Amino acid sequence: MAEESLLIEKVKNSDKNAFQKLFYDYHDILFRFVSYKINDGDLAEDITQETFFRVWKNRKSLKPKKSFFSLIARISTNLCYDYFRHAEVRRKNQFHIPEFGKSHFYDPEKVNHVSFLEQEIRRIVNNKLSNKCKSVFILSRFDGLSNSEIAAILKISKRTVENQIYRALKILKENLKILNE
Repeated sequence: MAEESLLIEKVKNSDKNAFQKLFYDYHDILFRFVSYKINDGDLAEDITQETFFRVWKNRKSLKPKKSFFSLIARISTNLCYDYFRHAEVRRKNQFHIPEFGKSHFYDPEKVNHVSFLEQEIRRIVNNKLSNKCKSVFILSRFDGLSNSEIAAILKISKRTVENQIYRALKILKENLKILNE
């Protein structure tokens, strides 16, 4: 115990050799302790490594008079609890989490729907909007200009720009609503 207290004191003062000695002295027993709790060798090794990492990271707060095994057992037990807690959350939400790499762009039906919708919007803009309304809408929604920028370019008031955008959106909404019926 006196040797362990001395090693802990040295680790507290950032002595890597003392830490290495504690690591080699306790690694196997901690690994068996964790393996017993979780029945997964790879995960047990990860938790064992993380335990020692946390000891080193928080070495300034070590208490040389306390049992080192008690410390690492507590840390590893908390890491096991964290693992099981996260596993339970993943299990509960496995059907709510989208698969990696799956977006609507990988679904041919949705890609076709988006493409059709874009074509319909272009058709409505080109065929149903007045020239002024069409110009304002294109500058706003397709070119991303602000209402003030559009007003300056077209030499109209900002209020006119707002009215034309409102009118365009109203016409689009009415014409797209027909598609959903």
